[in-house]
This record gives sequence, structure tokens and C-alpha cells, in this order.
Amino acid sequence: MVHIREGVDIEENELRFFFSRSSGPGGQNVNKVDTRVTLVFDLMSSRSLATEQKAELRRRLASHLNRRGELRVVSQRHRSQWRNRQETLERFRQLLASALEKRKKRYGTRIPTRSRVRRLEDKAHRSRTKQMRRKPASSEY
Repeated sequence: MVHIREGVDIEENELRFFFSRSSGPGGQNVNKVDTRVTLVFDLMSSRSLATEQKAELRRRLASHLNRRGELRVVSQRHRSQWRNRQETLERFRQLLASALEKRKKRYGTRIPTRSRVRRLEDKAHRSRTKQMRRKPASSEY
């Protein structure tokens, strides 16, 4: 089980891991060992999440999902497959935890009168400054 937050756990059999050759430095290790790890999680067919949670995750993680509704997390930072696997699991956990976090309701605040007046005065001052820089009209000669 991958613990996401209180009351939300994902079964490990819902996660698929793919291993491939990592790019970048690493000496001969890079040519022999599949150290890059890709974690794939099919959000819509998950049995560990409630329907409301799936809808919320689909909305908040839309940019991370592919057309089939799968979430992909990739790591190739480390030279060891095991460490890259741990990193993908941790990033997956953080992504889901932050997406399922309840957002604080925002309340609109009133702009103080003095701020509004000062802004308009600054705009008028800027306008007068720019008008003074213009060439006089031909009728003023």
C-alpha cells in the first residue's frame, strides 16, 4: 500500500512500473542497466479511490494525465533503479496528496478608498507628464 494521506491509500498492484535505459552520464552502467523508472497509474480504473476523489484528481491533475487518464511519473536522476523507483513513488504520493488537499476558500476584499484615489491620482499625473512631452499642435504656432 502507498499511503497518500489520512484515509487514502493506493494498492501497489494498481501501479505499473516500466524500466528503460537512462540518458546522461553514468559510465558503462548507463549502457548495461535499465535505471530509468516510469510509474503509471490508471486513475479512472482505480479501486482505491472514491468517485469524488477521482473527479477531483482528474480536474486538478489534468496537465499530468494522458488521453487515457493515466498519470505518469518518471525518474532517472539516480544511477540505481531502486533509488529511482523510490523517487517515483515519493513524487507520486506528493502529487496526489497536494491535489487532494482541501483548498482554503478565498474571500474577496474591498480595495481601500485611499489606495483607489492614489492610483487615479498617479494615472492623472502620468498623463499630464506625457502630454507635456508632446509637440504642440500646428495651430499653436
